[in-house]
Amino acid sequence: MSYQVEEVNGCTKKIVFNFESLDLTTEIKDALIKKQKSVSLKGFRKGKAPLSVVEQMYRPQVENDALNNFIQNQMYEAITKEDLKVVGYPAFENMNYEPGKSVSFDAVVEIFPEIELKDMSKLSFTKDKVEFDDSDLDGARKNYLNSKAEMKEVTDESVALDKGLFAVMNFEGERADGEKPENMKGEEFLLEIGSGQFIPGFEEQMVGMKKGEKKTLEVTFPEDYQAQELQGELVKFHVELLEIKEKNYPEFTDELAKEFGYESVEDFNEKNKKNIMEQRDRQAKQKLNQEILEKLVEENSFDIPQTLVSQQEEHLKEDVKRTLSQQGFNESMMEEYFQKWAGDMTDKAKFQVRSGLILDSIAKEHNIEANNDDFEKKLEEVGSTSGLPMDQIKNFYTQDQRMKNNLMFAIREEKTFDKIYDLVEVKEA
Repeated sequence: MSYQVEEVNGCTKKIVFNFESLDLTTEIKDALIKKQKSVSLKGFRKGKAPLSVVEQMYRPQVENDALNNFIQNQMYEAITKEDLKVVGYPAFENMNYEPGKSVSFDAVVEIFPEIELKDMSKLSFTKDKVEFDDSDLDGARKNYLNSKAEMKEVTDESVALDKGLFAVMNFEGERADGEKPENMKGEEFLLEIGSGQFIPGFEEQMVGMKKGEKKTLEVTFPEDYQAQELQGELVKFHVELLEIKEKNYPEFTDELAKEFGYESVEDFNEKNKKNIMEQRDRQAKQKLNQEILEKLVEENSFDIPQTLVSQQEEHLKEDVKRTLSQQGFNESMMEEYFQKWAGDMTDKAKFQVRSGLILDSIAKEHNIEANNDDFEKKLEEVGSTSGLPMDQIKNFYTQDQRMKNNLMFAIREEKTFDKIYDLVEVKEA
């Protein structure tokens, strides 16, 4: 055997190759013949130059190609023989080549780690209780009736501004140095209180104001605010409340329910209650799953491939770039953002890689896979929650193999969490 395998860490191996005698005659000849077919030399038609002439012109290049092919073949043979589950591409080190005599080199490869998870049976988690109140349907009704609602001024001057009401206001922002930028001013601006449209804290401080009242609000801009010069800055907003308005919605009748695609008000209530409960159950499960992953990552320490971390970090950056672009960030602003939050991005990538490997290990241990029946069932679930036609949903996931693969991966992960629920204690709040 012309190599030895050394362990660098739990997910990195170094394969040390040493060929004390090396004969690349066959490889060089094969490379020359290949070169001969493609090269064009003066005085000869393409591919018709004598092999000796080609060798004279291209010997160094051909020998280098032959050596590279030899190294690649030896490396892949060793990886196959040792049954190494390699991640990414090998890195070559300590190359030492004596032409026609010997060659030695090291190939450093990252592999998927072998994970032995600690016993989970004593771990305990609490899932949030999923509750429903008839008032929860008010929001659903308003969403449907919004286009038919009429905006009216509240004439009772004793009424104070509250969530769900609308403020018609003038406002002007003042920075710490006294500057009052034009982009911080507004006249007769309509704002729904509780909508989250303004900087956090702005709408909350307007609650309780009455028509004609003036007030100075103090808000701190978020650290990730799109205008870098305002990130983390305390700004005063001078506000004058001109009017309070409210939306008056028509009565939700069977006729309107049918107009929105339901058989009756009762049918609307039943279906929307079901959707609301299912959505809240999904949210409760997502929170529970995150807590489970955080605990499993905390309990199980193992080395992870840097290649996977780098790849995941790039995926995260692409997602953030899309979001920042929608918020008006240019390239320079994005670069500064990533420099500022680089550590957080790396930590998040490491967590996602580590937790993903843990879930994959559990799935393999319990032979969990996603099959076609799971796929069809998930499509029906998507159809019932989205309201889209099944033909449209099926086309979306079957015509694009990447989308189908992503859905199958999500199904396998969902089934893995169902198994974890059996392995740990899960209590209802």
